[in-house]
Amino acid sequence: MQRRAVLIGALAVVGAAAWYAFRPERLFINKTVNESLAAEVTVARAGAPGASDMPTAIASGGFHGVHHETKGQASVYRLPNGKRVLRLTEFETSNGPDVRVYLVAAPDATDNTTVTHAGFVEIGKLKGNIGDQNYSVPSDVDLSKYRAVTIWCHRFGVNFATAPLATQNI
Repeated sequence: MQRRAVLIGALAVVGAAAWYAFRPERLFINKTVNESLAAEVTVARAGAPGASDMPTAIASGGFHGVHHETKGQASVYRLPNGKRVLRLTEFETSNGPDVRVYLVAAPDATDNTTVTHAGFVEIGKLKGNIGDQNYSVPSDVDLSKYRAVTIWCHRFGVNFATAPLATQNI
């Protein structure tokens, strides 16, 4: 009887660890985000009196799925105060544990190896797997080098999707 109790306890621990690692409920639960670019512009305008009210698109591209079907557009905007924002619009992908947004030093990333070998800059944790969302782009990131946006599962080292960025006016 004591052996059975130990076995049940061990299975419970293994089950809890597997649940934490894989987070299977996220396959069925979506998180929707609905941020506007106007809010970013309002903040930028407050810091730069007399600056133009309009953000300028400097790079953009559409997502293509790599390991997960993904839709939407990634665009980088220069705000009135000179700061840059990465904006995902009409975005939709799978949910998962510990998903991040990366800028990748490659023209495109159609596999995991390209992301890890080319180099990347983490922009932030994915706010939601559906909807419009904004991420600050650090001022020291060279967009002529980091030319693709990747949605990356940090826990499993998997490239969900990538959007190659075509520059418009860097």
